[in-house]
Amino acid sequence: MNRMASVLIGMGLLLIFLGLLWWAFGGLFSWFGRLPGDIRIERGNFSLYFPLTSMLLISLILNLIVYLISKIFNG
Repeated sequence: MNRMASVLIGMGLLLIFLGLLWWAFGGLFSWFGRLPGDIRIERGNFSLYFPLTSMLLISLILNLIVYLISKIFNG
């Protein structure tokens, strides 16, 4: 249980750090959300935005992070 708590605290600190980076250097990520494959439909008073490519990129990055963390802690 103690190990799980330290992993959750570490992940929380990582999220805080990433949030601060995003806030400080938000202009560097202005391309995010407007990638090719992100679906945007605007007609009259209706708009639909489905960030398909952005979600796939986030999923890939998060899976890589979880994989690396599991390799570090499980040997």
